[in-house]
Amino acid sequence: MNINKIIEDDNLERIDKFLSEALNISRSMVTRNIKNKNIVVNEEAVKPSYKLVRGDKIIGHIEDESIVLTPEEIALDIVYEDDYIIIVNKPHDLVVHPSMSNRSGTLVNSLLNYTEKLSDLGGSDRPGIVHRLDKDTTGLLIIAKDNDTHEILKRMFKDREIVKKYLAVVHGRPDPVSGLIDKPVGRSMTNRTKMEVTDVNSRPALTEYSTIDYNGDYSLLDISLHTGRTHQIRVHLKFIGHPIVGDKVYGYKKEKINTEHHLLHAYYLEFNHPILNKPMCFTVKPGEQFRSSLEKLNLRYKNGYENIC
Repeated sequence: MNINKIIEDDNLERIDKFLSEALNISRSMVTRNIKNKNIVVNEEAVKPSYKLVRGDKIIGHIEDESIVLTPEEIALDIVYEDDYIIIVNKPHDLVVHPSMSNRSGTLVNSLLNYTEKLSDLGGSDRPGIVHRLDKDTTGLLIIAKDNDTHEILKRMFKDREIVKKYLAVVHGRPDPVSGLIDKPVGRSMTNRTKMEVTDVNSRPALTEYSTIDYNGDYSLLDISLHTGRTHQIRVHLKFIGHPIVGDKVYGYKKEKINTEHHLLHAYYLEFNHPILNKPMCFTVKPGEQFRSSLEKLNLRYKNGYENIC
């Protein structure tokens, strides 16, 4: 796993803690690689307790033979492809890239079986991956085929030049029915596997929503994501008191309706092509589980919503 990161915030986190969370690997593995000088900051060796500051450049690699990337024959729903990018419609129950807890059966394993042309800018264990969707979130994902394309897409995401929209079924009716949630998101201090709205070691997060339809107990929301923090939509909707239906981490423990996954779907992408510089727009309708849940809840999904490009 290659590392090339520039610290953009004054988060004052230890480097071992920061990399453990950013790379989703154990802190002991990070510590071992820092002590072996596989990881340096500003071209100098540091201790695992080194406090990061804005502008620090972390480069190096993680030596770990426990994760071996292998091509696997897993079906891909390809919405668009050219010489530079692939747009896939990710199903639920599919992790985007391997980790210590998911060593195989991921989208990356499927991509490796499909093509040898993938960027490695995101790390050797994340070929082609520019951004992610949670395991049970469905919908559109951009894959980069080369490093130049990856670098441009990364910058476009940072500068908010890529429009991403989601559909979500939530408990209750938001008040106001449309609004902007502007709350920082960071790692939970009590459960390191979860995120939360917090001012401690957090980053700004903006989620815009509008209500498409509602009944007495549930609402269907259209959501625009202006930043891309981990679990952002799920955390923000929980914060305003309207968690996503079926969310086993941030939602209710008991649901009146049974779902195979939480009802969050990335249905819309719009951006200028990073290389060809032409307008690109993609939409995909929610899967069968999402649509059947809307029927059960008597929420109206507007026909043609997936054809707004």
